Amino acid sequence: MSLFSRTPYHPGIHPGEDLQNNPGALRLDGVRSRAIETSRTRLLVTALVFLAIFGIIGGRMIDVAVLDGNPAKPRALPQARTQDLEMGRADITDRDGAVLATSLPTVSLYARPQDMIEARVDVAEAAKKLAAALPDMDADDVRARIQGAKTFVYLRRNLTPRQQYDVNALGIPGLHFEKGERRVYPHGNLVAHVVGMTDIDNKGIAGIERFFDRRLTEDSAPLALSLDVGVQNVVRTELQKSVQQFNALGATGMVADVQTGEMLAMVSLPDFDPNDPPAGTNEAMFNRATKGAYEMGSTFKLFNTAMALESGRVNINSSFDATKPLKFGSHTIHDDHAQNRWMSVPEILIHSSNIGSARMALEAGSDFQRRFMGRLGMLDSPTLELPEVGAPQVPSPWREINTITISFGHGLSVTPAQLMAGTVALVNGGIFHPLTLTHRPDGTPVPGEIVLKQKTSAHMRNLMRMVVTEGTGKKADVPGYEVGGKTGTAEKAAHGGYRKKAVLSSFVAAFPMDNPRYVVIAMIDEPQGTKETYGYITAGWTAAPAAGRIIAQIAPMLGIAPKALPEASAAAKPPVSKGGDLAQSR
Repeated sequence: MSLFSRTPYHPGIHPGEDLQNNPGALRLDGVRSRAIETSRTRLLVTALVFLAIFGIIGGRMIDVAVLDGNPAKPRALPQARTQDLEMGRADITDRDGAVLATSLPTVSLYARPQDMIEARVDVAEAAKKLAAALPDMDADDVRARIQGAKTFVYLRRNLTPRQQYDVNALGIPGLHFEKGERRVYPHGNLVAHVVGMTDIDNKGIAGIERFFDRRLTEDSAPLALSLDVGVQNVVRTELQKSVQQFNALGATGMVADVQTGEMLAMVSLPDFDPNDPPAGTNEAMFNRATKGAYEMGSTFKLFNTAMALESGRVNINSSFDATKPLKFGSHTIHDDHAQNRWMSVPEILIHSSNIGSARMALEAGSDFQRRFMGRLGMLDSPTLELPEVGAPQVPSPWREINTITISFGHGLSVTPAQLMAGTVALVNGGIFHPLTLTHRPDGTPVPGEIVLKQKTSAHMRNLMRMVVTEGTGKKADVPGYEVGGKTGTAEKAAHGGYRKKAVLSSFVAAFPMDNPRYVVIAMIDEPQGTKETYGYITAGWTAAPAAGRIIAQIAPMLGIAPKALPEASAAAKPPVSKGGDLAQSR
């Protein structure tokens, strides 16, 4: 045995003695067991006593806090409605399921004056208590509204649970709560002009909310829009930068799928927060992308060129006299940056020649021009799923002078959405797809119709690419994505004339031009010249760079990989400023 081992000592028991043969040892072991059992029982009883004491204290706390010590006057805490209320309005989501609009349970406070009279409530005192519980309410206003009502009056909509509890705690007879729901827009300003908003009664009053009001209330399934919140965010961010940089009045931007007509982005600045909208007459409520009709300037030269080629009277190798201004009656047509020579069809578009465009339009004829513009949707309001859709301003009668001015983007005002739809048809092989804001998960395009030959569309893709590589759209180029497009700087009409320093600067682009997938539009309203633009306000210096930045960011998001560039590729080199290059940015 170890020197350090010990055997417990008990009186009358000797170490090593057999307990079974010792009755005294057995009795002592029984005493020990009973003592341990007694201790356990006492501990259990003590624990139960403490538990009962804490239970009494907790019950009293609930009695004071909830029942106010009076069992006859219960004050139950507000309950969450989601257990017994289905939302009456379906969610709105983007194409990937991101929630753009949803409904949350809420309550509204109302009063029944007759109940207050029967309970002999002092209305003035009740109004003071209510105003104290809800500090944004005025006691005199509350009193007047209660006294002026006969049977029912709303006092406050959409209370928070805390506010409901505070009002309930007042214990004022005649005050009641009505269950309801409140529309919430998680992305705030981001998609305001598309999604729109509801009124205080949860009825759609703008945007998708109004257009699909019945669908959203009769079908609980989420309504999926074609928008992509990631793409939308890029467009809005870049347009905001441009508005700030050029101290502009506003801006518009859109992105559309050329094969389906789906809109992935639609931005109009200034915008608003539908969770806290401004008054209905506020400028921020106006959707420039669909409601405003504008003379689009030189972007219309795309349609003019396609129209001339479609007429059969002009081909890609045709040339026209631009050696001097074109005189027509009392009107004289000038080029902003005259080449003073005969110009081919590609050169007319690349150098944005008004004279060349006018001569091409006259060659095709006024009747053909009008029919062609009609086929591209320029003479009718677009069929987008929004109530805020403007109508074009079409000349009537359509005379030869209109044919001339329309050729370079004046005399026919259209919405940016119409410009978008027409450009989609130019680059996708000649199929006009009505634009849509609703998502088609199976990828089925909106039914379209053929409006120009595939050969014409192929020519237009090549020409648009040349405008970016050789013409006024250089600053929109994005290496690896073969961007094509057209600049437009239109002086804004006013008082029967035009304001020289007030322009609508726009760039319409498509990419990649060997197989176009998307069309992008960036428009800036009344940009101001800066040191960086050498004072120029034309689209090549303002809208084109914004479009290029948008494409550079959204192309990877949309799964379009850049093409490898040859080391000596001109696209990889910075643009070289040559004589007249600054002035060409028109």
